[in-house]
Amino acid sequence: MGNLTLNKVCKSFGPVDVIRDVDLEVKDGEFCVFVGPSGCGKSTLLRMIAGLEDITSGDVCIDAAVVNTVPPSKREIAMVFQSYALYPHLNVRDNMGLGLKQAGQPRAEIAEKVDRAAKMLDLEKYLTRRPGELSGGQRQRVAIGRAIVRKPKLFLFDEPLSNLDAALRVQTRIEIANLHRELGATMIYVTHDQVEAMTLADRIVVLRDGRIEQVGAPMELYNNPANEFVAGFIGSPKMNFLNAPALGQPGRSLGIRPEHLTLSRDGGLIEGRVSHVEHLGGETLIYLRADPHGLITVRLFGEHAASVDDRAFVTPDMARAFHFGDDGLRMAA
Repeated sequence: MGNLTLNKVCKSFGPVDVIRDVDLEVKDGEFCVFVGPSGCGKSTLLRMIAGLEDITSGDVCIDAAVVNTVPPSKREIAMVFQSYALYPHLNVRDNMGLGLKQAGQPRAEIAEKVDRAAKMLDLEKYLTRRPGELSGGQRQRVAIGRAIVRKPKLFLFDEPLSNLDAALRVQTRIEIANLHRELGATMIYVTHDQVEAMTLADRIVVLRDGRIEQVGAPMELYNNPANEFVAGFIGSPKMNFLNAPALGQPGRSLGIRPEHLTLSRDGGLIEGRVSHVEHLGGETLIYLRADPHGLITVRLFGEHAASVDDRAFVTPDMARAFHFGDDGLRMAA
């Protein structure tokens, strides 16, 4: 089992509150992603679950047992960090099996577990190499393999892909998703990258200033954000926030995703000037400057011709728009 429950968990550094009354339940076998901007407390919360940070108040429970005072080595968790933390003088096999060796497990059992993990991660042909002979993606797979051999109740990932280039991030992301399906283990994953969150998570926990803003499945947060912060953070390119009163709409702002705007040269609800164009092959992003709305992003599929300073009009699909009040909360339709 690998159930996790957080009850009114708080963390303070002197007078500064960094985690504030967090309540959360992660079910056995779930892939849960903590996401939020830098400084929101997501890594601190993960370290509290791991036992690497003390809890100011509240309870961390693993399988219904309170583990506030249980040392990390006794919590049956395995953590994968942003840095690979591999021993340079040991080969891949010895790096993956070191924790089991230190725990006194039989050599044959260690070899069997390492071989099984290496097969899962396509590391079999690298077992005799040292970390310096591996690519960044291979080193991260070794770090993940070191976690797998321990068969923990919880896998904790702290921004494990941040040091990889774009292509390797995509590849390793797919490998982690496949690994979760194969193991069926409970995984908690911290990232600032909402694309990683959307593509990996069963449920996403959106954090801001040490508080949970919303918890839900990826498309639930995308289609039904509770407030302006979640609406703006989830989705790439990010949601546009238009001046609602200027459009004769209720609320302070009207949220509309870039793909839910129609672009026209002939007329529309909002007139503006092209500020920038990004040709991405499969899609074109056109940025329009339109007062009093500011910069508006329009997402068009395929190739579209546009030049800076071109006059253009956009019309939002009002059926797909969100209204937000002065408090930032989403208003009823």
